[in-house]
Amino acid sequence: MSGQSWQERVDAVWADDALAPDEVITAIDALASERHADDPVALFERAGARDSAGRESEAETLYRRALELGLDDERRARATIQLASTIRNLGQVTEALSLLREEYERAPGTPMNDAAAAFYALALVSAGQADRAAAVALLALAPHLPRYTRSVRGYAEEIVDGHA
Repeated sequence: MSGQSWQERVDAVWADDALAPDEVITAIDALASERHADDPVALFERAGARDSAGRESEAETLYRRALELGLDDERRARATIQLASTIRNLGQVTEALSLLREEYERAPGTPMNDAAAAFYALALVSAGQADRAAAVALLALAPHLPRYTRSVRGYAEEIVDGHA
């Protein structure tokens, strides 16, 4: 692994399917220790490791700190989506909805918008708004269909307007 950048070494840990969740945490923490304690990227990676290991409460704190310290646009979006998913799992559905709605509305038509839409739809289901969740998911899916984009978009908008 020598000669690889820090991020390449982090990515290699994530790509290693042979590692158990606790081993991922250990490896990511070791790499994070090479950086300043308040490095937002290192905090984000540490949060993700804990999140994927089912340690949501620990992940939440780290995500919040990384976001507070500032991340580049892509990592900020990922951290927001991952934090919202984490807190939804912890029962904080209202805050998750708020974070995801903001992220969903931030950059329409982008791949990260599709990711935000998926998790926004999940949060809407958790909030008992399955119709709205279906509409959000369909609106994200519509541009990727080989045909019927306009029809699917129209039906999704009807769901939102309460006519379907």
